[in-house]
Amino acid sequence: MLDQKYRWKNKQIRSQVAVVNGKKAPTKLLINARFLHSVLRKWIIANIWIHNDRIVYIGEELPKLTTDCEIVDCSGFTLVPGYIEPHVHPFQLYNPQTFARYASQTGTTTIINDNLVIFLHLNKERAFSLLRELNESPVSMYWWSRFDSQTEMDGEETIFSNGDIQSWLEHDLVVQGGELTGWPKLLAGDDLMLHWIQETKRVGKKVEGHFPGASDKTLAKMMLFGVDADHESMTGEDVYKRLMHGYNVSLRHSSIRPDLPVLLKEMSELGLQQYDSMLFTTDGSTPGFYKQGIADMMIRIALENDVPIIDAYHMASYNVARHYNLLHHHGMIATGRIANINFLEDEQDPTPVSVLAKGDWVKRDGQQIQHDENIDWSKFDMEPLQLDWNLQESDMQFSMPFGIEMVNDVITKPYSVTMDFSIENLSGDHDESYFMLVDRQGKWRINTIVKGFAQNVSGFASSFSNTGDFILIGKNKEDMLLAFNRMKEIGGGIVLTEEGKVLHEIQLSLSGLMSEKELPSLIKEEEELKKLLIERGYQFTDPIYSLLFFSSTHLPYVRVTQQGMYDVMNKTILFPTLMR
Repeated sequence: MLDQKYRWKNKQIRSQVAVVNGKKAPTKLLINARFLHSVLRKWIIANIWIHNDRIVYIGEELPKLTTDCEIVDCSGFTLVPGYIEPHVHPFQLYNPQTFARYASQTGTTTIINDNLVIFLHLNKERAFSLLRELNESPVSMYWWSRFDSQTEMDGEETIFSNGDIQSWLEHDLVVQGGELTGWPKLLAGDDLMLHWIQETKRVGKKVEGHFPGASDKTLAKMMLFGVDADHESMTGEDVYKRLMHGYNVSLRHSSIRPDLPVLLKEMSELGLQQYDSMLFTTDGSTPGFYKQGIADMMIRIALENDVPIIDAYHMASYNVARHYNLLHHHGMIATGRIANINFLEDEQDPTPVSVLAKGDWVKRDGQQIQHDENIDWSKFDMEPLQLDWNLQESDMQFSMPFGIEMVNDVITKPYSVTMDFSIENLSGDHDESYFMLVDRQGKWRINTIVKGFAQNVSGFASSFSNTGDFILIGKNKEDMLLAFNRMKEIGGGIVLTEEGKVLHEIQLSLSGLMSEKELPSLIKEEEELKKLLIERGYQFTDPIYSLLFFSSTHLPYVRVTQQGMYDVMNKTILFPTLMR
């Protein structure tokens, strides 16, 4: 698809017109179809002609030719546009392909993906080659272009180079810049980030903010800089402030912020009854959260909270496509659009029984139909980790007088260490644990204490992190080393150990960051890990996000990064990393 300038070549368009002229047969014919017409904002009954991946006619007429045409009587079904998830982090243990496959079974046939992991771990040529292969999926995949790493990285200025960001912004499958996790730098005078925003606008694409708790004036300033939308509303008042400044607002319901019922209730209390500038997103939730669904789950919640039915469906389709200037391809069932269609038993139940994606059945009568070949990840150097170095007992020295305390899943604040942490084992009478961040290549480490992660986790190691560096946590140094060594053996992943034994592991065979397993299997593994951690005193909601955000400097107050312990508010390194 990316080897041609337009989605459909002239020859293909002529063939589509020939179907309408009665000279060729469509490939699918949906008769007696009751469907949501998004422009008319009403339910109508018509016949829908599909030729390969495109809707070529909608109306009362039937085609003259039906040779080799699949005819589907839609009586008893209600058809709605395929759902669009506009804010996907496709690396929360799963990978872009496995997430897309799972999403299609819930009716989400278009996803707009974060490019951060691909940007950090693949050069531009391989990254674009991967995008090309992923684009062969029945699910339509679009991308963002990040402007920053959302942490303090060594050599970030060379990684996020002007040339590479420009190439991403100009790519046909990239529809937005952001999300702007580094917006404080912009406010502080970073003209390079402002330049990238200007370039994004110049090529006609959107800019996504990341403004949790932002004041009214901050929102005004970011709109002046060129930001179009934000997904960080946590209250109805937040939604109102963003709408006042002209933002498109994504209403979020995610594994760490399951806010949608509260948002809808508070919006109703504020008299917000116009939904045209609102979208739905699950904001890159971790696997277990998706047992409830994706966009279909959010539509269901909206209907339960008295959102008008057409608005509920539009926030998962039409509104998203309009915001991203994709209405010519997506977001509605209409002539000329890609044939992404969900078949519902009832409009009150948004989970489809059958799904068309790019004109192919990916779900039929409740059964999954897989079309795409598994990505050969080895072509992109996404293989099991092969580490040629070891951690030593001498690395397990914890003498720093300064640690981090978890306020919730993702917020960490400074913590003054007062106990003696030079011993081999820590007591289960408190919630302090040893914490290490170790360089992926074994060149440096930083050792500190984390308070609040868990009461009785003996050994824990993870290659899943914001930057791909390794996190070790635990009460027992031997079990921490065991967890690290087992993580090495399985080529990367998450390992929990206790009393010299491995309790649970999740193999992440794609560079130690993502799994090749399909989501149903991965959901079971993540749920078991969460259960075991909670039994050992993990008191929050989402341990996977906790791992991801230990190094994320777009959230307060102190973070453990490649450069050392970092004070987010003052933008300073408190204690540097130690070379090994």
